[in-house]
Amino acid sequence: MAIPLSDDFAKALDQQGDVPLQAVHPVTGKLFFLVSEEQYRRLKPLFEEEPLSVEEQRFQLQEMGKRAGWDEPAMDAYDRYDQHRT
Repeated sequence: MAIPLSDDFAKALDQQGDVPLQAVHPVTGKLFFLVSEEQYRRLKPLFEEEPLSVEEQRFQLQEMGKRAGWDEPAMDAYDRYDQHRT
């Protein structure tokens, strides 16, 4: 379920940037962290009870590699590293 954020929440999120916003439940005092959808999707596998399939693991590794810049042209030099060793 998605609920619209109040103006105060929206302003606080804008000020936080990529850092999760902490929110306290006014009745229970329970602390919550509000994260972007991108951050949630990256962290979601940590909270799942069932292990990822081999295909899901490969996909996650590929996505992490892309985010780390492994598919950038400058990284091609590492693929040929052993050819240039003396």
